[in-house]
Amino acid sequence: MNNQNNFTRENIAEFLHIEFGLTKKDCIIFVNDIIDIIIEGLKVNGYVKIHNFGSFKIKRKKSRIGRNPKTKETVMIDERNVVTFKPSKSILRYINKVNES
Repeated sequence: MNNQNNFTRENIAEFLHIEFGLTKKDCIIFVNDIIDIIIEGLKVNGYVKIHNFGSFKIKRKKSRIGRNPKTKETVMIDERNVVTFKPSKSILRYINKVNES
């Protein structure tokens, strides 16, 4: 895969197409289905765990006062849901080995 920071669904589908030889259409459907499954799991359970990859979790953030650093103007930031990701231990081990090299 190329060395970019952001990936689109199409980038991932293109990688699958090259790596496994599936049709581009099938790869796009596959990627979209996986993302839809994760989103649906978050909606229903508030938690999705992918073995040996990590877990996504919905957390509720309370409302708070924020400040625009440029203008110093204060604004109220509403209470909201955010999605957090915690990588698995195997992913962390892999990342740390790569960084040591």
